[in-house]
Amino acid sequence: MDRQQIFQRYQELQRYVGWTDDDAVIARNLRPVAEPSFISIVDDFYAEIEQHPAARQVITGGLAQIERLKGTLIVWLHELLSGQYDADYAFRRWKIGYRHVEIGLDQVYTNVALARLRKRLLQVVEREWKDSPAELLQARMTLNTLIDLDLALIESAYQTEHMSRKQSAERLILIGQVASGIAHELRNPLNVMKTSVFYLLNAGHVSPEKRSQHLERIERQVGIANDVITSLTDFARLPMSDRQPIDVTMFLKELVESAERPANIEMILRCAADLRCALADAGQIRIVMTNLIRNAIEAMPEGGTLQLKAQHSAPYLEICVEDNGPGIQPIHQVRIMEPFYSTKARGIGLGLPMAKALVEKNEGRLFVESEPGQGTTFTVQLQAITPPA
Repeated sequence: MDRQQIFQRYQELQRYVGWTDDDAVIARNLRPVAEPSFISIVDDFYAEIEQHPAARQVITGGLAQIERLKGTLIVWLHELLSGQYDADYAFRRWKIGYRHVEIGLDQVYTNVALARLRKRLLQVVEREWKDSPAELLQARMTLNTLIDLDLALIESAYQTEHMSRKQSAERLILIGQVASGIAHELRNPLNVMKTSVFYLLNAGHVSPEKRSQHLERIERQVGIANDVITSLTDFARLPMSDRQPIDVTMFLKELVESAERPANIEMILRCAADLRCALADAGQIRIVMTNLIRNAIEAMPEGGTLQLKAQHSAPYLEICVEDNGPGIQPIHQVRIMEPFYSTKARGIGLGLPMAKALVEKNEGRLFVESEPGQGTTFTVQLQAITPPA
């Protein structure tokens, strides 16, 4: 977050808790009341840190560092009761939280540290207060609100930095998955090509038939490697969706008519009589359905029945692809839509993740239900709309 974003967040928080210019005046008037006790408050603060090893371990510079930190905390107290809560103030507060993340201080210690400072400041104000009890109550409320706002900024910094670290870790994991997936999928065709090239280079007398056989073998493996790279490219460049009304009944009829399938696979299409249109990108949903149909066919190598059903399930229009193959084991069901996770002997494991991403780009949902030995159903849910007149 940049300085302006942090200040906008701070102003939003101020509005949320009802902070006013009058509160800023009250805070500024509290400084001469509390200022004579700042040194004792800071000494108490660092004396308590000495009693807690988890908090103490982040102080690695000995007494010299503690003295510097004490000076910094006194400045913090002066700024707290300055009455000036501008962009610079908000940024400095936010940086405190960010710095605590950098040095590895658990957020819980930041929270209790502010609680201890709050308690000591309130004790000083109550002890030194000279005006009416009603004004003291207002001063207490202002001080509590001011410290709560500081704490909210510090927590925001913690969340921002932790989210950044989490995203970095996830990117590293994804890079590892991509590298592993590419290595696995390209190693086999490369090894096949390598053996054919070795044979062609080292065999004494290669017949025309053998030469042609090995060259065709190399060509096939190049095609396999190219398919892997194409799948990766397609997955990385998923286009934006152009959602238009789709006559789902006609759309599915065309899919069934064009689908290539073995003679031992029966395809059945069932569409509800009152089926409405779906609002989606027809080209992208065709990719999704083609992928699901192909998976269903591959799940039934011995033959079987593949059913396409379209029905309403408010507020969605559902398209189900059902097969009566062997089903998917529960351990695989939770992961089959993860990139590079595949239960097939061949395949890079991007078909279902791509289908899921495309459905979600169309503001829909894709999920799977399967019972081992009973078959599998993939369900695509899309926004249902009334057919155009």
